[in-house]
Amino acid sequence: MAALHAGITRDEAFALLTDHNKEEFHIEHGETVEQTMRYFAREFDPENEEFWGIVGLLHDVDWEEHDDDPVNHTVYAAELIAAAGGTPELIRAIQSHNCDLNDTLPKPEAQMEKVLYATEELTGLIGAAVVMRPSKSVMDFNVKSLKKKFKDKRFAAGVNRDVIRAGAEMLGWELDELFDRTIRAMQSFAPDRDTFVPAE
Repeated sequence: MAALHAGITRDEAFALLTDHNKEEFHIEHGETVEQTMRYFAREFDPENEEFWGIVGLLHDVDWEEHDDDPVNHTVYAAELIAAAGGTPELIRAIQSHNCDLNDTLPKPEAQMEKVLYATEELTGLIGAAVVMRPSKSVMDFNVKSLKKKFKDKRFAAGVNRDVIRAGAEMLGWELDELFDRTIRAMQSFAPDRDTFVPAE
């Protein structure tokens, strides 16, 4: 695959994220999606792992300051990223995950864009479900538990289930496969992945 260039380093991307996001939740979400994207990059496009990661890190860079204008989410981001030296391909990849709310934005075409679209909301649902568990860990979380939370529309009601379904379809995966792969991705960088011992 062709080399992809973000135009900014990971450190510069993180500085941009923290310049425009002060709530720990938003910063953690960016880092979670970054690491999820890196996990999938190692499978599908290892030479461009850094690019995939920066896309994940900055995908919601404008959300905290403009959450009252969801239609233009990522439009504001484009200005911030361009001013920081980010490339058009970085901006395009990030903007593609908001194409449902703004039909002027690009649709996901590359595998990386489809993965971002499919997993971004899903990581939030998994994170919300894990916090409710006695272990507070993703390491003992499974597809069966995720399916229950997915079906309960009152749980993490802000998570758009239709986007997750559409993302799985884009990737050509069954919903269960998307669930399994995304859980595995999050387990790969969980803080307790090396020390966690599931309860008997």
